[in-house]
Amino acid sequence: MDNRIAELAAELGKAIKEDERVKHLNETKKSYDEDKDLLRYVVEYNVQQKAMANEFEKGDDRDEVILKQIQNRIDELYDLIVGNEAFVAMNAAQEAVNAFMNEVNGIITLNITGEQPCTHDCSSCHADCASKK
Repeated sequence: MDNRIAELAAELGKAIKEDERVKHLNETKKSYDEDKDLLRYVVEYNVQQKAMANEFEKGDDRDEVILKQIQNRIDELYDLIVGNEAFVAMNAAQEAVNAFMNEVNGIITLNITGEQPCTHDCSSCHADCASKK
């Protein structure tokens, strides 16, 4: 790789790291990682998923009552996880960073190809956008 390109990429990476959206994501990840209840729910959710897979692998010998109990617990855990304040905050922050990175990639693509990439957000589309057809 050309040294100049590597230097510019490193500079861009440092600038992105300093963006408020990225800083906010890192803060929310810290809160997520420190939420003991949330982490316990996630671990149990994964264990329950594995238990369900193991029960399904039994084929005709699987116990439908056990499967229903596992599914009910998975549903409970899912609601606890997605309703958790730390999870909601981190998810929203991740979405903001993803949108930001898509903008950055769009600018890079525009400068490489001369064409604005389709974002599938019709507010940015041109009359000939493929997703409008």
